[in-house]
Parts: sequence; structure tokens; C-alpha cells
Amino acid sequence: MFISNAYAQAAAPASGAGIMDFLPLIGLVAVFYFLVLRPQQVRAKEQKVMLNALQKGDEVVALGGALGRVAKVGDSYISVEIADGIVINVQKSAIQTVLPKGTIKSI
Repeated sequence: MFISNAYAQAAAPASGAGIMDFLPLIGLVAVFYFLVLRPQQVRAKEQKVMLNALQKGDEVVALGGALGRVAKVGDSYISVEIADGIVINVQKSAIQTVLPKGTIKSI
């Protein structure tokens, strides 16, 4: 009685914006690339260079926290001497950092 009937109206004409509709999405992808993907690729490249440069006598830290001196370098495994006469084998990818010479003696 007090409420009038609601009738469907004609649809609004489609705008010819095209690329403007996708501009926020393109911007979001660009921000994601430069803030997440690109730095990760740079870190992976630096890690690969570090692992390829490992040689006998380098002092390293493995991912588990094992600290030692490289005794032998293989294709995919490295022998690390963690104490006098105690040598463990770890995967190359498990090496986290290479320490400066003399770090183990100072600890």
C-alpha cells in the first residue's frame, strides 16, 4: 500500500575501458614480482655461487646449526669436520653460510 512496485531497469551500457579494468591487477602482479619473487631469485643465485665456490678448509654452518670445517667436497655431499676426528657428511644444499677464516677458533 505505501510501498511502490519495483520494476527492473535496463542494464547499463558496457564501457569500453578494457585495459583500465585490469590495471589494478597488473599493478598487484608487478608489486608481487619486485617484492617477493625477484629477491628470492637473487638469494637463490647467491646461494648457488657460494656452494660452487666451497673448497677444503672453509668454515661453514649447516642448516641444523652444525659448525665445522670442510674436509672434502663432492658433487652433492660435503664432509664437514665438526671436532677433531669427527667428520659428518651433509648435502651441499644444507650449507647455510660460509664463515670467515678463524671463526671456529674464536668461539
